[in-house]
Amino acid sequence: MLRHLIHYGIHFLVPILIAFWFFKDNRIKVALILLAGIIIDIDHLWATPLYDPNRCSIGFHMLHSYWTILGYCILPFFKHTRIIGLALIIHIFADTMDCLLI
Repeated sequence: MLRHLIHYGIHFLVPILIAFWFFKDNRIKVALILLAGIIIDIDHLWATPLYDPNRCSIGFHMLHSYWTILGYCILPFFKHTRIIGLALIIHIFADTMDCLLI
């Protein structure tokens, strides 16, 4: 139960808190972009079984691979991809915490 609260709290509450705390001028737009980071979970559709509560996403799914994570970490260094990169890093952080709590 605690594992799921932490995992989904990071997925949904942390992006909203970051948007409202650090991006006061565009908080709603930034919050929606940060929440959209969950879209990389689309790669779960190609896994068998589709959902395994004891599987670590990091390193298993295509969009959660170490190479793509490296790419996500580069995105915040560029103005046009900064928020998207932050969204993806928050997502990977949430999934990493989930892996640590398995």
